[in-house]
Amino acid sequence: MGGEKRGFKDLRPLSRELAGRFAAVRAASVALAAPLSDEDCSAQSMPDASPVKWHLAHMTWFFETFVLVPAANGYTPSNPLFRDLFNSYYNSVGAQFSRAQRGLLSRPSRESVSAWRSEIDTAMGALLEADDLPPATLALIELGLAHEEQHQELMLTDVKHLFSHNPLQPAYAGRWPLTTILPKPCGWIAYAGGLHEIGHAGGGFAFDNEGPAHRVWLEPFELATHPVNNGQWLGFIEDCGYQRPELWLAAGWDRVCSEGWSAPLYWRKRDGNWRCFTLHGDSPIDRHAPVAHVSFYEAEAFARWAGGRLPTEAEWEVAARQVEPVGNFADSQAFHPLAPGAHITAGRPEQMFGDVWEWTRSDFQPYPGYKPAAGAVGEYNGKFMVGQQVLRGGSCATAPGHIRASYRNFFPPDVRWQFSGLRLARDGKMMAASRPAVRQLAGLSDDPGALLAEGLDAEPPRIASGNFYDRLGSRLFEAITELPEYGLTRTETAIFTSNADAIAAEVRRRLGAGFQMVDLGAGNCQKAQALLPFLKPGRYVAVDISVDFLATALERVQISWPGEVAGLGMDFVRGFALPPELADRPTLYFYPGSSIGNFTPDEALRFLNQLRAVVADSAILIGVDMDKDPAVLEAAYDDSAGVTAAFNRNVLNSVNRQLGSDFRLEDWRHVARYDADATRIEMYLEATRTAAVRWPGGGRTFAAGDRIRTEISTKWTRDGLSGLLIGGGFANPRIWTDPELGFAVAVAG
Repeated sequence: MGGEKRGFKDLRPLSRELAGRFAAVRAASVALAAPLSDEDCSAQSMPDASPVKWHLAHMTWFFETFVLVPAANGYTPSNPLFRDLFNSYYNSVGAQFSRAQRGLLSRPSRESVSAWRSEIDTAMGALLEADDLPPATLALIELGLAHEEQHQELMLTDVKHLFSHNPLQPAYAGRWPLTTILPKPCGWIAYAGGLHEIGHAGGGFAFDNEGPAHRVWLEPFELATHPVNNGQWLGFIEDCGYQRPELWLAAGWDRVCSEGWSAPLYWRKRDGNWRCFTLHGDSPIDRHAPVAHVSFYEAEAFARWAGGRLPTEAEWEVAARQVEPVGNFADSQAFHPLAPGAHITAGRPEQMFGDVWEWTRSDFQPYPGYKPAAGAVGEYNGKFMVGQQVLRGGSCATAPGHIRASYRNFFPPDVRWQFSGLRLARDGKMMAASRPAVRQLAGLSDDPGALLAEGLDAEPPRIASGNFYDRLGSRLFEAITELPEYGLTRTETAIFTSNADAIAAEVRRRLGAGFQMVDLGAGNCQKAQALLPFLKPGRYVAVDISVDFLATALERVQISWPGEVAGLGMDFVRGFALPPELADRPTLYFYPGSSIGNFTPDEALRFLNQLRAVVADSAILIGVDMDKDPAVLEAAYDDSAGVTAAFNRNVLNSVNRQLGSDFRLEDWRHVARYDADATRIEMYLEATRTAAVRWPGGGRTFAAGDRIRTEISTKWTRDGLSGLLIGGGFANPRIWTDPELGFAVAVAG
C-alpha cells in the first residue's frame, strides 16, 4: 500500500498528527452529507453509484475492519453483520452485499450509521493516543484517510447523478460564486523528448499504484494550455461529431448508438439553448469552463475531430510536475468546473489540478516493479488493472490536498458520471528550453507560518492580505476585476492606455535614458508588459514573493520585449533591497493597482521612504483608488454575485496549508465596511458560530461574531496622494485621473 513508502522510521511520530487529520477528514464527510435528507441518503440511481448512507458506513467499515479489529486490544465489533453489509469488493475479507442493490438497504437507518461512525471515531481516537503504534498500523490509518477522501468525491458525484433524475431539479448547494470571465485563447506548450522519471518516489503518502518511480522515454510533445472547454465541445456537436462514425473507436460508436449519446451527460437543450444540470441546480452552459462528464470514448473522438490526441499519462505527469497541485477543489464549494483566469502563465499549463479529471490515452497497468501490498488491502488497486483508462489531476469534487502529480485515477472507458474532461496533446518537435534566472534574496522573508500565527494571536486578529493569492485566489481576484461593481482595474488600465506617451515622457524627463523599471508585486507582469514599449527602460526587474511564478512570467516578457530582464523573489513589503548589480542606475518603481492602500498611512510613508533609500536617484509610477461614495465602495468589495466573499473566505484555505491550521470555511462569513474616519474599506471574516481553530503549537477559539481582519484598502484624494508621495521622498508629483475622479496615476520623484 502507498503508506508504506514513507519508511517505518518516519511513520512512528505520525500518531499525533494523524489524530488531527483523522478528526478533520471524518468531519468533512459528515459536512458533505449535512445538506441531504434521510431520503436523499438512502436512494441509489444506478448500479455504479451508491447511496450516501452506504458511503458513510463503508468509510467507517474500513477503519473497523483494517485498523481496530487487528490493532485495538479487546475491540469487538458492535454489529458483526456490518462486516459483509458494507464490504465493497474485498474478497479476502468475506462476502459482500450486492452493489446494485445498496439502495434497498433501508436499515440500518441514517441515524444508526451516524451512531456507528461516532462509536468508531471514539475507538480510533483512543487508539491514536498511543505513542507506540506499529508503523504498519499508522500506514493503514493514512490509507484509510485517503480512502475516505475518495469516497467524499463519490458522495458528490453520486448525489449529482441521483438529483439529475428528479424533475424538481433539486440543488445540493447554492449557486457557485463566480461570473463568467473571458479568458485568453488557448495555446500549446512544447516539451522536450528524452528520458523522464515518473511515479511516486517517496516522501509522503501515495497509493501503491503510483509507484515504483521509473524512467520512461518520451518523444517531443506539445500539451494544450487549458482543458477543452464547453465552447469547443459545442463546436464538436454542431459539426455532427456524435453522428460521424469515422471519429470514433468501434466500442465507442457502439455506445453512441446503443445509449443515444448526443452531448455530455447532464446537458439538455431547451428553447434552442444548451443548459446543464449541476450540484447547484439547472444552469446555462458556460462556454469558457472545462467540459465535464464525457467518457473516454467521447474524449478520444473529440481529439480526433480537433486534429490532436489525448496525452499519455507519462506526458501528463511530466507537464504536471512543473505546476503546484492547487486549483478548484471541493473546498472552494463551487462543486462545478470554473472558467480559467484571464492570464496564461508562460510555459506552464493551466488548470492541471482540480476542475475536471483529464482522460489520458493510457491503460491502467502496473508500473515496472509494481507489487500489490500483502493482505486484503492488496485488493485496493491491483486487481483493477485491466479494461480501465487512467485519468489525472482531480476535480471540483476532490478533497483539497488529496492530489499529487503522480496520482492515478482509473475508470472504464464508458463512464460519464464523474467530473471527467480532457486536455489535448500533439506530437512535437525537438526543442531547447531556457528559463530566465530569478534570484531569491535571502533574509528578507520571515517564516509564513510564524507570521500567520502571530497575526491570529494579535488583538484584533488579522491575516495579511498577501495570503489571498494562491492559485484559486488569483483566479477569483481576476473574476472580481471583471465585475460591474469593481471598476478599479478597468479604470487604471484606461488611464495608462490614454496617457502612456505622456507618462513615458514624464519618466524620461526625471530619470533620463537607460533607467531600470522595478515592478513591485509583478505577478504575471501583464501591467508592466503593456507599458514597456512606451517607457523603454534599459532594464526590467520583476519583484514578487514567488520565485517560480516569476520565472514563467518573465519567459513571456522575454518573448515580447527584447530588453534586459531580471527577477527577484522577496517579500518586499516586509523588507526591500536590491543587490549591488541592480542598484547601479536610476530606478523607476512601478507600484500599480492601489496596492499602497493595503498599508496604513504611517506604514505607507515608511515603505516609500525605504524605496527611496535603496536608490537615491529614483522615481515612482503609482496607481491609487480615489475616495468616493461609500455605497459604491462597499458594493465593490461585497458584490452581488458573491465573488469577493468567496475570495475572502478562500484565504482560510491558504492559511490552512501554510500554518497547518483547521479553519472550516463554512464557519465564517465575509464582511466589508467603509471606515469614514480612515477613508478606507476594511474586509473581515466573521465567525457565524463558535469556532475552535488549532494549529501546530497554538490555537484560538473564536466566538460567534468575532472578526479576523483580512484587508484594508485606503482611498485617496488628490491632495492626500500628493502629500503621501512628497512625505515619502518623491517630489513634484504629476497626476492623471479618469473623468469621474475614481482613480489616479502619478509620477513623482
